[in-house]
Amino acid sequence: MWDAWWVLAAALAVFGLAGVVKGVVGLGLPTVSMALLALFMPAGQAAAWLLLPSLVTNVVQMRPLPTLAPLLRRLGWMQLGIVAGTVGGMLWWGPVGEAAVARTALGVALVIYALWGLWGPGLQLPQRHQAWLGLLCGLLTGGITALTGVFVVPAVAFLQSLALGRQALMQAMGLCFTVSTLALGAGMALALALAQGSGPGHAASSWTGWGATALVSALMLLPALAGMAWGERLRQSLSPQVFKRVLMLGLLALGIYICARS
Repeated sequence: MWDAWWVLAAALAVFGLAGVVKGVVGLGLPTVSMALLALFMPAGQAAAWLLLPSLVTNVVQMRPLPTLAPLLRRLGWMQLGIVAGTVGGMLWWGPVGEAAVARTALGVALVIYALWGLWGPGLQLPQRHQAWLGLLCGLLTGGITALTGVFVVPAVAFLQSLALGRQALMQAMGLCFTVSTLALGAGMALALALAQGSGPGHAASSWTGWGATALVSALMLLPALAGMAWGERLRQSLSPQVFKRVLMLGLLALGIYICARS
């Protein structure tokens, strides 16, 4: 009993912290949550608890709505790639976090990208190549999402190469992360549907477990939104240069931490 309450309290604190990080840099809620929750629960359970907080905070990040439609047209092929890569990857590799190299691969990718963002030359993709490269980037992002439950790499690098303004970049990340979350949920639901083939009793217990998981995920939404609101206020005081440095240093710290825990 006490163990269950301790885990719940620790998870609430984790989602509050992750919300602050997301409010400041526009990402990090799944990365921080998965990295810290994995200390005291299975990765699959952590990914399931993450679904609602990730989805709602990313939808909030997609504001303002009037500028969303042009952005979606520009990034449409990338979103298709994210869906295909995530669902296909989960069907190929199995439940999130079960592959032996998943955490190490994620940590290394974050470190490399952060170091490039801090000291590497800036890249800007020509308009004529953005569609097919977006599709490729979406497929890679989806595959990494299926492996790790985190959908930062290489999506953020691609979005930064489009020379978007700070607000447009935040909105684009919100769009990609929303699609990634929905694709992750769809992959989990598909895996659950396939599990029904194991027998009616197994299917019934699976759906009961998912009902309890949904309630816990909804509870985790509260600290995530509160932390995100606080982080957004902090972000308003940052210059574009400081914002980029904070973003990259945050990714670097997360990557090093994940590698150390792998």
